[in-house]
Amino acid sequence: MDPVPQPPLRRTPVQQRSAERLARILDACAELLDETGYEQLSTRAVAIRAGVPIGSVYRFFGNKRAMAAALAGRNLDRYAERITTRLAAAGRVDAYSAIDGVLDEYIAMKRTVPGFALVDFGVPAPPVDEGSGEHPNHLVADRLCGLLAIHLGRTADDVLRRKVLVGVEAADALLQLAFRTDPSGDPGLVAETRELLYAYLAPSLT
Repeated sequence: MDPVPQPPLRRTPVQQRSAERLARILDACAELLDETGYEQLSTRAVAIRAGVPIGSVYRFFGNKRAMAAALAGRNLDRYAERITTRLAAAGRVDAYSAIDGVLDEYIAMKRTVPGFALVDFGVPAPPVDEGSGEHPNHLVADRLCGLLAIHLGRTADDVLRRKVLVGVEAADALLQLAFRTDPSGDPGLVAETRELLYAYLAPSLT
């Protein structure tokens, strides 16, 4: 995925009604991504699906890329929430159960969340400025590093950040292959991804 321009929103909603409208727009964007793909996605189609005036879409987003970037940001927030909930419910967490949580929640979102197959944490289109924004895998790694450090009683130092980033990059490549091979994620390749993360990342989390 390519870097996401920051910030994607033209205007941050302050009223509940405005926030609900933004949520409907992003929900419609996600649904249409599954139905038509990114190239055919349009702000007008999203407005129609969301049941809002086209002006409401442009109030938040300058174009479809910014809209998809906002969806990617929401996906990352929800991914972090799912991991936090899972690890908190588990009580005592070790390195292996933490890795399971990170991997399993991503796979669950890949299988069930609308639009996630095309826009997980980044936008599948070239940015106008190659230097704009931070690569999605860096954003994911930073968020995961903080979560893992909290739940495992570790310090989120540069060494851990580098280890988590390498793990994210490796898992991203393998899971792309797994979901290219099988729309639900090839079980064998998912298992290999888990073994790789156990072997490489677990020693750094203990």
